[in-house]
Amino acid sequence: MTVRWGVSPIGWVNDDLPSLGAGTTLDTILSDAAAIGFAGIERGGIFPAEPAGLAARLDQAGLALAGAWHGSGLLAHGLAGESAAIEAQGTLLAACGCDVFILAETSGAVHGQRHTPLRQRPRLAPSEWPAFGAMLDSVAARLADRGLRLAYHYHLGTVVEDAQDLARLIDATGEGVGLVIDTGHARLGGIDVPALIREHPARVVHVHAKDVRPAVAAETIGQGASFLDGVIAGMFTVPGDGAVDFATICAALAAIDYAGWIVIEAEQDPALAPPAAYARAGLAHLRALWMSAVPAAGAGAQGLK
Repeated sequence: MTVRWGVSPIGWVNDDLPSLGAGTTLDTILSDAAAIGFAGIERGGIFPAEPAGLAARLDQAGLALAGAWHGSGLLAHGLAGESAAIEAQGTLLAACGCDVFILAETSGAVHGQRHTPLRQRPRLAPSEWPAFGAMLDSVAARLADRGLRLAYHYHLGTVVEDAQDLARLIDATGEGVGLVIDTGHARLGGIDVPALIREHPARVVHVHAKDVRPAVAAETIGQGASFLDGVIAGMFTVPGDGAVDFATICAALAAIDYAGWIVIEAEQDPALAPPAAYARAGLAHLRALWMSAVPAAGAGAQGLK
């Protein structure tokens, strides 16, 4: 099986809190990612938003587009109100050869609000899930017509944060609604990642590999702090630098013959956690675990340059 190794630019510049990494240029991010040997990178806020411009910059760096976050407002605006934004994002992805559409519902979300406690995040009543699921099914079908697979991103501070939310999402949608397996958000949301992979292999579309420092999370968001306060304090880090059991996760992915992107991601303060060094270390750690999980995989099957 072939996985492709990518990286998120959020370690260099944080879109939710641009003061983290302020002044870092796109050239720096792209050159660092290419030098480390990543095959692709996800789009960040300082990347070009116009399809041709984005494709050109990635091509110059020798990187593929591994994905791009789309925060949707389906609950606030309805399917009709979100269609144009979803279409535009789909056009951008398709122009850059990316076939994964990462979506998180951000109506009422608090993860980008520095002074709002994470525990004040929005929640759906049981009666609201069927309509939400129907909208996601519709989005997934429209994207599939364009050759794109919807990958829903559960995320702290949003309506799909914890294991109960995710179970309701899965119950309310068909398998056309895939998932981003985000290991960090899963750990803090009480989601059992290996079990999720085993029980819903057809939904595993994309992987964000992020580690967690549980003590920092407990001291921040566990005590009523905001999501961003937790980020600033260092509750997230790269694989191998926290408490997430990546060996078991890699084994679960290998068991379903996963062959998509594995993206190294960790929103931290780049002044304290040099992004290139951390990304390199995270990649080395996870690749070693992947090689152990898939002993027959050679270097050419590892999705590096």
